[in-house]
Amino acid sequence: MSIVTIRNVQFLNNPAQFMDTYRFRVTFECIAGLKEDLEWRLIYVASPGNEELDQELDDCLVGPVPVGVNAFEFEGSPPSPQSIPPDDVLGVAALILTGSYRNQEFVRVGYYQNTEYDNEEMRSAPPDKIQFDRLMRDISAKPRVTRFQIKWDVSPQSDRVTAAGAGTSAAVPSADDLEGDNEDTTTEGPEQTNGTTPDS
Repeated sequence: MSIVTIRNVQFLNNPAQFMDTYRFRVTFECIAGLKEDLEWRLIYVASPGNEELDQELDDCLVGPVPVGVNAFEFEGSPPSPQSIPPDDVLGVAALILTGSYRNQEFVRVGYYQNTEYDNEEMRSAPPDKIQFDRLMRDISAKPRVTRFQIKWDVSPQSDRVTAAGAGTSAAVPSADDLEGDNEDTTTEGPEQTNGTTPDS
């Protein structure tokens, strides 16, 4: 049983310019008080076949985490253009949000991101040199959610308590409601995120 379950991930600026900051709101439920913070990471995967090109855009710690439904807003820097092969800029890439507790990854939410020029003329005849200031990104609405079994150091409470502010963040369409897209995986240690893309 997972102590923490993601209920929703809402991108606050989608679509957006390619070089805009990623802004999104994560809603999750916690069924037991945690002794340590949760760590969240945002990773951009431009080339699935080359994990060395994966870019960790940002990370944050969230805590202390009370029992109930909680939410936080996360901002991540755009990927560095210099680290993306020119042939991999346009088209589909992957954006991955991971959640970890005590260096153990317990959830991974993957999205497809499509990148194209902001006008029909450039889409039809792309310039030889990528013009990043004219690129738009659009993140898919349907994520791929993968859960991992980890060793939690707490036990669920018998009576769940709703956290303050839960009334504005609960009861929303959830990534975890996509039962056909979820997996449970047992891991012995922290799971690596490099080179992973969401499955269709």
